[in-house]
Amino acid sequence: MCDVIAAFTADQVERLTGLSGSRLREWDRTGFFAPAFAFENRRSPYSRIYSFKDVVGLRTLAILRDRHHVSMSHLRDVAQRLSAYSDAPFADLKLHVVNGEVHVLEPDTDRVVGVRSGQAAMAVVLRDVWNDVRVEAEKLKYRRPEQIGQIETQRFRLHGAPVVAGTRIPVSAIKSLSDDGFSVQQIIEEYPTLTPSDISAAIQYNRDLKLTA
Repeated sequence: MCDVIAAFTADQVERLTGLSGSRLREWDRTGFFAPAFAFENRRSPYSRIYSFKDVVGLRTLAILRDRHHVSMSHLRDVAQRLSAYSDAPFADLKLHVVNGEVHVLEPDTDRVVGVRSGQAAMAVVLRDVWNDVRVEAEKLKYRRPEQIGQIETQRFRLHGAPVVAGTRIPVSAIKSLSDDGFSVQQIIEEYPTLTPSDISAAIQYNRDLKLTA
């Protein structure tokens, strides 16, 4: 998966899963589903960063919760019971839904059994969530041609701080790396969605600010 985005902001997760920001925050706060990369202070910028596997698991949960109307109490029970198989059961295991109950394809027996009842069943497999997330994640890497090499500010994005157009990457982050001696290629390795013209624009933007200060 080296060619797929490996870390996602909460905003990107909302777009990829259909889950609301409030639901993501609640699941994190209650310990039901915490991001793979999270700071102790969740109020700081980018304090909740999700892995690709997180997004797969959350998208599976969205399907179970919103499309198949599986209750939260059942999902919590499922998560606890399936933790014996995996620490990320909603991403790693093949899940099914039969009459409102979540079933799992047991890795050791290849039987589809109810997580609560333990009864074997014939089931309709959920969509290939891994592939769905992969396709949608790929789309996040693409920006409109007119956004390349441009800087923009939006009132409700990062408190109006200047960012590279079409991204949430602050100009200040690029300046910091440049000041630390990072080359253009090294900065791109840190932010693979950027282009050399994006980095030049960000550095020039900071120079222009100094001149007008």
